[in-house]
Amino acid sequence: MRFGKIEYLNLLTFDVFIKQYKTTSSLKSILNLKKSYPSKLNKEFLFNRIDAGFISSIAGINSYYKAKTCKAGIIADKEVWSVLVLDSMPMLDYQSATSNALCSVLGLNGAVLIGDRALKYYYDSSCKGKIIDMAQLWYKKTRLPFVFGILCFNKYGDFYKELIYSFNKKIGKNKKYKGIKIPHYIIMPYVIHIGISKKFAYEYLKRIYYTIGTKENVALLRFYRELRLRNIKPPKRF
Repeated sequence: MRFGKIEYLNLLTFDVFIKQYKTTSSLKSILNLKKSYPSKLNKEFLFNRIDAGFISSIAGINSYYKAKTCKAGIIADKEVWSVLVLDSMPMLDYQSATSNALCSVLGLNGAVLIGDRALKYYYDSSCKGKIIDMAQLWYKKTRLPFVFGILCFNKYGDFYKELIYSFNKKIGKNKKYKGIKIPHYIIMPYVIHIGISKKFAYEYLKRIYYTIGTKENVALLRFYRELRLRNIKPPKRF
C-alpha cells in the first residue's frame, strides 16, 4: 500500500487525524511515507507509483468520473491565502497543475504562486491589493467553493473510503475541522519552517475544509466544464 500526501500546512488536520486513527503503527508510517508537492504526486499517481493520495483536481478528473475518489479533498472556504496570482510577469507554478489551469479559467495574467511559499508571501506582503486570491475570485464569480485536490485511489478503495468516512465523522458535519484540535507542538514546526505566526497559521486553516458534499461536487463539475470549454488538458501518463 503506497499513499502520497501533499506536504503543505493545508493538510495538517489530516495528519493529526492519522496520528489518532486506530490502526497499526506500520500503516500510519505508510500514510506519511511519500510526501511532495501536488504536480509531483500527480505524476506518481498517474504512473501507479502510489495507490492513492490527495491529487490535484485537474489530475483526478478521470478518477472522479470513474468513481475512484473519496468524499474528501482540499477545499477553500471563499478565500484561501495560499493560491495566488501576483502582479508580475506571467509565470506558471511548477508545483500545481490545478492552480495553473484555474488561472486560465479566471482569465488572469500574472505569476502563479501556491502552497506554503504563497502563504509566506501573503503573510509578508504589505500591499495585498496587488495579490489576487484565486479561490476568492472563483467564489465571487460562481458562489461556489473551489476544490483544489481530491483523495483519489487506484487500489484499496474500500480501505480509503472507510478511512475518509472516519475522517469526515471525526471532523463533524458542517464544522470544518472543529472535531480535530491541532496541538501547539504539532503546528509549531510548520510555523517556524514557513516563517509565519501561529495565530496566522490557525486563521489560515479556518479557510480550508475537507468534506466533499453536494456543493463541492457542483463546483468540481463547473471547473471541469470550464476546462473543456477552454480546451485545457489534464496531465496524462504519456
